[in-house]
Amino acid sequence: MAPEAGRWQRGLWRACNALMAAFFVLAAVVQVNDPDAELWVVVYMIPAVLTLLVGLNPLVTGSFIWKSVSAIHTLFCLVWAAGLAYSLLLHAQHNIVHEEEGRDL
Repeated sequence: MAPEAGRWQRGLWRACNALMAAFFVLAAVVQVNDPDAELWVVVYMIPAVLTLLVGLNPLVTGSFIWKSVSAIHTLFCLVWAAGLAYSLLLHAQHNIVHEEEGRDL
């Protein structure tokens, strides 16, 4: 593989990670009108930071801190989604889009 191809691939990798980090930051910014905005901002900013770190240094994924934060965040989101789904099943009275849990889920 030519050195130019390696630079092109690294540049594309960084651009994709920067784009995803920007997506997560924008998702956090638009939460200002949500009743529980503080929680959603944190939920979106954690993957924004993790994605940005991977774009800057792909080897960061091997660090204990990065793996721990990523695993804990994923576990938290899965448990939270299961709780929202359970709450929605118990209390849904209309279309799920009309329920707060349904929109969050």
